[in-house]
Amino acid sequence: MLHSRSVSASLWPHRIRSTALAGVVGLLWLHPCSVHALPIPAEVRADWRPSDTLVLSREGEVLQRVRTDATVRRGQWAALADVSPALRTALVLSEDKRFYEHSGVDWSAVSAAAWGNLWNQRTRGASTITMQLAGLLDGDWRQGPGGRSVTQKLGQTVAAQVLDRRWRKDQILEAYLNLVPFRGEIVGIDALARTLFGKAPHGLDAREAAVAAALVRAPNARPALVAQRACGVLREMDRPVKPPRGTEKPPAVDCDALDLFTTAALQRRAFDATEGIAPHFARQALREAAATADGGGRTVPSTLSAPLQRVALQSLDQHLRELRGRNVEDGAVVVLDNASGDVLAWVGSSGLLSRAGEVDGVLALRQPGSTLKPFLYAQAIAERRLTAASLVEDSPAHIPTASGLYIPQNYDRSFKGWVSARTALAASLNVPAVRTLVMVTPDAFFTQLRTLGLPLRESGGYYGYSLALGSAEVPLLQLANAYRALAQGGRASPVRLLPPPPPPPRRGDAPRAAPDQPVQALDARAAFIVGDILSDSNARARTFGTDSVLATRFWSAVKTGTSKDMRDNWAIGWSQRYTVGVWVGNASGAPMHDVSGTSGAAPIWAEVMGWLHRGTPSRAPRPPAGLVHAAVRYGPQDGKAATPLESAREEWFLAGTQQPLFAIDSIAEGQDGAGARAQNGSQKVPSGAPRAADDAPRPRIVAPAPGTIIALDPDIPPERQRLRFAASGPAGGADAGAVRWRIGGRWHGQGAQWGWLPWPGRHQVELLDARGQVIDQIQIEVRGAGLRAGAR
Repeated sequence: MLHSRSVSASLWPHRIRSTALAGVVGLLWLHPCSVHALPIPAEVRADWRPSDTLVLSREGEVLQRVRTDATVRRGQWAALADVSPALRTALVLSEDKRFYEHSGVDWSAVSAAAWGNLWNQRTRGASTITMQLAGLLDGDWRQGPGGRSVTQKLGQTVAAQVLDRRWRKDQILEAYLNLVPFRGEIVGIDALARTLFGKAPHGLDAREAAVAAALVRAPNARPALVAQRACGVLREMDRPVKPPRGTEKPPAVDCDALDLFTTAALQRRAFDATEGIAPHFARQALREAAATADGGGRTVPSTLSAPLQRVALQSLDQHLRELRGRNVEDGAVVVLDNASGDVLAWVGSSGLLSRAGEVDGVLALRQPGSTLKPFLYAQAIAERRLTAASLVEDSPAHIPTASGLYIPQNYDRSFKGWVSARTALAASLNVPAVRTLVMVTPDAFFTQLRTLGLPLRESGGYYGYSLALGSAEVPLLQLANAYRALAQGGRASPVRLLPPPPPPPRRGDAPRAAPDQPVQALDARAAFIVGDILSDSNARARTFGTDSVLATRFWSAVKTGTSKDMRDNWAIGWSQRYTVGVWVGNASGAPMHDVSGTSGAAPIWAEVMGWLHRGTPSRAPRPPAGLVHAAVRYGPQDGKAATPLESAREEWFLAGTQQPLFAIDSIAEGQDGAGARAQNGSQKVPSGAPRAADDAPRPRIVAPAPGTIIALDPDIPPERQRLRFAASGPAGGADAGAVRWRIGGRWHGQGAQWGWLPWPGRHQVELLDARGQVIDQIQIEVRGAGLRAGAR
């Protein structure tokens, strides 16, 4: 009987091969397409989709890895040469010892498995690495919840043999390592190595390789069972190929220690969802790329410069550490290319120094402080209300508004008296800026800021005269881009996070899509003058001194700003090629302690700008057409005949607004922002409105204030209530007396002073000159009960 059983056993492999061959022939006849449709290695790798997206710098370096597929955890494709030899050995020993010997199907293992099943004995199984890969590549052969059917097993056998003929062994092993599911959502060796062991596949040692190989057979088994299998794999790895005689026992392996190691590894999740040096930029870049990208698992090129990004990160970190004793923990840096608008650096937070590291300081809305002043003075110069040499009074001011008196203060709580517009802007004086806004009006300035791309959420009337001092909230990115418009001669255009796509091939005469064209948001001449002022170290000396951190060895223009209670600190400026913006503060809104523009953001700005121009010159821009460079001198200070208000100098003017002498003639009454007269020969004009051949200063509405809300008194008869309207004009001139008032499209009054019988509702008040042209307008609202229409 035993002899008969032995003979039968010896015939099993032959019978199995014959039966399998018959099944294979039948399967090939039934499913020829599935076998012939097996991909080649290049196709498998091309179809691989990691769960992460790599954001690349303009140099091709990986800036940030961001997980974009939450359904599965795949890493990058790992070439076989990048997988540790220990893991390759452990996998072959664990899954397919004769991998390099058979032709895709291990018939010896098939025979052993069939014999064991016949006698109800437990065996390892006959599935080879190549057969498992066939199941991973083709869903027809993939194992279901109830195991594979006979047809699936035969098909898998055929596919494995086809794969073995078409692919090399190293290609099979490489594809298998990348496609095999390990544990939970983890697929592929790269994701496994980084998740459980916190390293790349090439760094796995023998112990880690044994655990990885054990997970292939039972991905979601209990840690103790995984450790037990890993211990067996490790023994196989340590066993000599040809053991010496008499040493059949494998070397000792500390399985208890391996159990502890395996349990700890299976609980680790070291593969973070994002990793790199530009997390906030990457999120924004992926949002922009989403419309054209093909889902996750791709690389996204960007405009960011990796070396510059590191410099900005290091500079921000270093200076914030120096300020930790002053309650400062957050900051942001952005660098733009002036010509293209490319974002070259984007540091959204201070990282580990911050308790709000996820908040993107480049996009967060913060009060900009004095950094809005350059746009205000540029508008006033463009509208010929001021020149860079015009005198503006820096003295206590009480400006009537709809909500009461607005009393602006300077940063140092002191006043400088009469100063030129150049000094007022460069030294960042607050009161002259507010007086300038009185001339420009909040509504007009609001419109100017919106044209420059600043996303102000309210209206000019809502902010009022505090808009001159940065009461609105704006993001650093848009504010820096508005400064870039100054660098580009007043031309504004959007920033770019992604490189522009290559132009499509032309077909016939079909036109190509044109990129976004710049918008002339500011007068080019006014932008040049403001840039000249902000690059003038002597002009800013009254506030910042002559040896300021803002002074660079190359041409640059810069403005600092600090919001109320020192909650925000800014330094934004540009050179010939770059615009750099820096914000320092606390994401929580907590005030800083004694941090000014020159001690907070300015050192970071200077360091980044200096690095950009370490080998690149920056030259002053050429003046545009329509400018005049003329000599100016100033009259004496009040009561000091020998001391001029400011030193004589050469100054830039819009053609037609130049004059050689600026002096105090008398102090004007009222709070209309002009405040004084400047003398030029025998002709006298307000210093706030530069003289031109045919450009006299125009009257403005000085009362009521824009946005005023009037409540009618129910105890006073409506016909006895009047709202006073007042217009400014040259003292002694006829302009103010010749103006007319129009409300709601109807004429109502004439002259510089006029009383109106108020009527409930919202009204647009227009001031017209003698020719009927609108020269100023405001919005007001009257609340309460008025007269009947017939009684008016």
